[in-house]
Amino acid sequence: MADLRRWITALAILALFTGLASAQTSGGGGSSLSCSVNTSNTPTLRSEGITEQIGDIVITCTGGTIGDGIPGSQVNITVSLGSQVTSRLISNGSNASTVSEALLLIDEPTTATALSPAPVTGYGSGAGFNVCPNPGPSTATNPGGAPNGCVAYAFHVPGSVTPANIYTIGTNPNANGAACGPTQASCPVPTAPNAANVYQGVVQGNQVTFYGVPIVPPGTNGARVYRITNVRTNANGIGGGSASGAIPVQASLLTSNPSALPISNPTPIVGFVQSSLSTSNALAANFGQCVSQTLSQSTILTFSELFGSAWKTRVDPTAPGQVAAAAPAGKGQGNALVQNVPGTIYNSESGFTLTVNGGTAGLADFGTRLKGVFNNIPVGARLFVSMTNVNVSSNFVVSNPGAPSAQLVSSDTAAEGSYQTTPFTTLAPGSTGGTIPVVEITPSSGNSASAVWEILTTNPNALDTLQFTAYVTYVASPGTNSPANGTATVNLSYAPISTVTTASSGPIPRFIDTSAAKTAFSVNICRTVLLFPFVTNQVGFDTGLAISNTSTDPFGTTPQAGTCALNWYGANSVPVITTPSVATATTYTTLASVAAPNFQGYMIAVCGFQYAHGFAFVSDIGARNLAMGYLALIIPDPNLQPGAKRQANPISQPGAGVAAGGENLAF
Repeated sequence: MADLRRWITALAILALFTGLASAQTSGGGGSSLSCSVNTSNTPTLRSEGITEQIGDIVITCTGGTIGDGIPGSQVNITVSLGSQVTSRLISNGSNASTVSEALLLIDEPTTATALSPAPVTGYGSGAGFNVCPNPGPSTATNPGGAPNGCVAYAFHVPGSVTPANIYTIGTNPNANGAACGPTQASCPVPTAPNAANVYQGVVQGNQVTFYGVPIVPPGTNGARVYRITNVRTNANGIGGGSASGAIPVQASLLTSNPSALPISNPTPIVGFVQSSLSTSNALAANFGQCVSQTLSQSTILTFSELFGSAWKTRVDPTAPGQVAAAAPAGKGQGNALVQNVPGTIYNSESGFTLTVNGGTAGLADFGTRLKGVFNNIPVGARLFVSMTNVNVSSNFVVSNPGAPSAQLVSSDTAAEGSYQTTPFTTLAPGSTGGTIPVVEITPSSGNSASAVWEILTTNPNALDTLQFTAYVTYVASPGTNSPANGTATVNLSYAPISTVTTASSGPIPRFIDTSAAKTAFSVNICRTVLLFPFVTNQVGFDTGLAISNTSTDPFGTTPQAGTCALNWYGANSVPVITTPSVATATTYTTLASVAAPNFQGYMIAVCGFQYAHGFAFVSDIGARNLAMGYLALIIPDPNLQPGAKRQANPISQPGAGVAAGGENLAF
């Protein structure tokens, strides 16, 4: 029994040392390589977004040893997310369908400064960007599916006290391929170009993998940094979030060789998903088919962000080197690669930008865009929108320079710089003398038209709200049913809308449609509403009713025709009666005893044409003893009223052309 215990103890000790050895890189003793993970920033992702960029994942490694001139281990590093990875795919020969803009950077290239110099001049943080030309498995060069990647060799810093103090990576230091000995402090600094320090990720579903990344331990006095950036995800697939709460986004890191790259905490939080957009519209004007309109305001469209960084320009306007170029506002819309400092947080749709194999990583196609889709636009009506956002509280004038702003673009996926700069006309609706440039948007098939505005300036430290106005123009022709009656709706959302929730070549950004239709404006048939205040068919009386269509006249009025809906209110009321169509210059007649037997009360006739007039004749049967007649009152059409309500007191309705309220006999 004692021997058995000794064997078990010996095996346990052996297993312990075996485990320790597995956490060290090959070639030499010393401290074990140890790597930890953190997120350099945890951004808030828009729940409506398909291509939301997560925070950079930073793997920091210390310790470990490797002999001079000996190649480091190559591993594959995979990042898994809870939703699809949607980083832009960049063509790269046989890997064109999977290689992406997601990048892994080694040792923060180009970040060395006078205050924070590189440990070895020209290497590590002092090196330039050197992109590995073999980003992933390629059946053309690796039929067995082995990873490509790039090889890197360790080399010793000449003159250092400790040979194992490896500060950076480089190519094989000897032209003949022979390695320096692990204790040769006099090994020369490599004269060949630096090893690759930029690796593209290969996307598959909800994962992005960086193939063949060299793991060269930094030694006891240094640190090796692996930064993963430009990883985008379908945030809508993670969860909607809300204005009051956010859903965390968790990543999971996996390496193909945990012994070569041991990671102690491989599941960092890389962002939070939250709803980002609130929309509304106001006014929703009611227009009469019989009253011509000229750029009459129809609705006010309002977009509000629910957290300060929801709206972004294409590139960060504060980035060094960003200049006024493409956009009227002069910043945040350029395409220069100015966002190329690893670890910098850029407040823009673009991420870390760099020219890589076959394309540009990190650069978005445009800034945040806001979209209004108008549907069911009545035929014959023309629709206009403000070219820029307006200040509703200041009599609808264009917002002041420096305030959050947006400008109309030609379409949701139009190239950056495709701004509408020539208005159809300029309005001056405000009493302060401000003007609003407007542009006509032309309906496509299905009587739909879209307006898209791109964010030009925004404040990431405030909740911005932008408002745009829409206007309607048409020539009234009720005789030809133009414009057609109907209710136009509008859907407000981000743009462009897409159903592509996987990695693709673009565009970036793109969004899910979460909008709901809202009433934009209505065109209603011009009606005549007649009130017959007393109608009876009781105790020996009857009432004769007459409705004349007087739309034919000597004044050139377009003749009209239509039915009348007779609505009965009072004792023994009957359901609504619809008359036959009343032709122009004819009269419809009926008796209460025929239409509503034993009725007494009042009747409202709603006639689907202008210029109807009514007369009632009340008498005893046969009109032998008592008879009287009266003209029906004309109620101004509630369809021309704000809120479509019958008004008790006269009010003025701009553009209606009639007194919009109060019952009268004036017309």
